[in-house]
Amino acid sequence: MLGPVIEGERIRLEPPRAEHLATYVRWFADMEVNWRSRYGMTGIVIGEKDEWGKGYASDAMRLRTRYAFRELGLQKLITTVVGPNDASRRGLERAGYRQWHDMWVGEIFKDDWEAQEGRA
Repeated sequence: MLGPVIEGERIRLEPPRAEHLATYVRWFADMEVNWRSRYGMTGIVIGEKDEWGKGYASDAMRLRTRYAFRELGLQKLITTVVGPNDASRRGLERAGYRQWHDMWVGEIFKDDWEAQEGRA
């Protein structure tokens, strides 16, 4: 396997295999990491519309955020919401991200996330 396997309440994130392609949830493949500054740019795509609204993206947001901070040692994550995707924006806000400027670009610092998780 080429990457981590992370289990959540509703989903299991793992590197893609051929049998996953029909319902592939892209999550970490999109992350760009600036190791010197210790921040990551990331996003989530759920390709199958039949899978939207089931909480998978929210679970994936929480899992990838925890993994980036606890396992990779990053200090900040930045993400964007494309178009009028209010559900994605709300999921990010529930995961602790907040709006930046006049464009919805979410970011979360490790210290803020740890405080939210009760690990300050």
